[in-house]
Amino acid sequence: VQLQASGGGLVQAGDSLRLSCVASGRTFSGYASGWFRQAPRKEREFVIAINANGGNPVYADSIKGRFTISRDKAKSTVYLQMNSLKPEDTALYYCAVGSGTIQSMLQQRAGYDYWGQGTQVTVSS
Repeated sequence: VQLQASGGGLVQAGDSLRLSCVASGRTFSGYASGWFRQAPRKEREFVIAINANGGNPVYADSIKGRFTISRDKAKSTVYLQMNSLKPEDTALYYCAVGSGTIQSMLQQRAGYDYWGQGTQVTVSS
């Protein structure tokens, strides 16, 4: 499975962005999908994820109420809709998928088998 993330950019605080992650090689069927991010000089951190059935989303506290995740199985694409962006959301955003990822592992990097290359999101104040 290869993942290609896109949609990042430079925006102002309060703006919205939608990131996309397209999978090639197979569909998302049976795979959990998640987004992580890594800011400069920080560890990669969990953002949001859904299970293999496309449900039961889990969120990092920092993005609750602002970010949502969705998936279009026909297009083999998972989306990250980001609203009310803040400067602290600035990071390189990675999509990931995992086969057989149980609910309790959705927030863990180890729960994912394949990773995209990352797309940069920069939010100015």
